[in-house]
Amino acid sequence: MSLNSKTPKSLSLRARRNLLLRQKIRPRVKGISFNRMIPNLLTMLGLCAGLIGIRSAIHGDFGAAVIAIVIAACFDGLDGRIARLLRGTSRFGAELDSLADFLSFGISPCFILYMWALKDIKSGYAFVPCAMFAVCMALRLARFNASLEDEEKPKYASNFFTGVPAPAGAGIVLFPVFLGLEANKLQWDFLINIAHSEILTIIMLVTTSFLLISTIPIWSFKNFKVPTAYVLPLFLGTTIYATVLVADPWGTFAFSGILYLCTIPLSYRSFRLLKADAEALHKEASEEDEEDPIQTEDEAPTPPITPP
Repeated sequence: MSLNSKTPKSLSLRARRNLLLRQKIRPRVKGISFNRMIPNLLTMLGLCAGLIGIRSAIHGDFGAAVIAIVIAACFDGLDGRIARLLRGTSRFGAELDSLADFLSFGISPCFILYMWALKDIKSGYAFVPCAMFAVCMALRLARFNASLEDEEKPKYASNFFTGVPAPAGAGIVLFPVFLGLEANKLQWDFLINIAHSEILTIIMLVTTSFLLISTIPIWSFKNFKVPTAYVLPLFLGTTIYATVLVADPWGTFAFSGILYLCTIPLSYRSFRLLKADAEALHKEASEEDEEDPIQTEDEAPTPPITPP
């Protein structure tokens, strides 16, 4: 019996057509879910932002260049978290993220600084600090990828980075550009000369390079818990920071870089305290095991045999 014979004759032609369409089986499309592609799309947008930073530096628009690096840092902070929320993490995404980070935070910042203050130096040694920064950024990203497979890492160390992370390193090394843009806004000639000096640029490149490959523990702020009493002040402080950032972005970025450098000794002290507490607990547990050893079946004393 055909399907048309099962449909009542009282139904109109449009109703019977809709019934046939609902009964028709839809073909299933095989492929990757769009949710799994969203993190990779964000990574690609961050990569494009790094390329825009290079292009802007070539044309002398350093304000747009550093804004592009900041946007790339925002995309870098979002892609990993969104990938974990959407369960879209993959090996391909991790490798793509590392390549995008190397261009956005390793190549673009040193190229911007070279166009900012070092391009007029006739000596070929002016490019050495830029190459040093790019190499150290590549080493830092390679070490981070290798540490992802390290399962022997202690629990307290999961809240710390080893060395300065890539986006923070890019923000620190661009301090001369932030300072120079702020000085241009305020029309302070002496500060403009300091910001464009080759010595300050080279010092920032070399110092940040060593911070990238160092083993200094740095707060990651991933599992950072805020006490209840500080939640409302944190909201208020974030609002004030966003307002000041919109009103005076270059001064705020420069101050943020200095403030981040000041937190490095505090994070190192926090890591040392957590490590000392963990070692003390481990030592107490080992001493208790030595005082009260667990008797095995072979070592247990045999009970006395009583005569029947």
